[in-house]
Amino acid sequence: MTDKYLEKFAEEVLKIKSKKSMIEFFESVFTPHELDAVPKRLEIVKKLKEGVTHRSIASALKVGIATVTRGARELKINHFKHVA
Repeated sequence: MTDKYLEKFAEEVLKIKSKKSMIEFFESVFTPHELDAVPKRLEIVKKLKEGVTHRSIASALKVGIATVTRGARELKINHFKHVA
């Protein structure tokens, strides 16, 4: 079940209308480390869908194999179906 705070967070994000405002919001909410890590997780999923190997993704994005494997596991259980 989704946490009520996560639901509220999603509602606020959906209200944002421009890319510039979205980036400003993310910069105010996330730490610099999170701002680096979260977009990379999306890129991991995209590269996995393209058939790129785990090692190549880890090397290109400078992340651990475990991070790539986690993305692959989420992809297997049909999460990220909205990501092209």
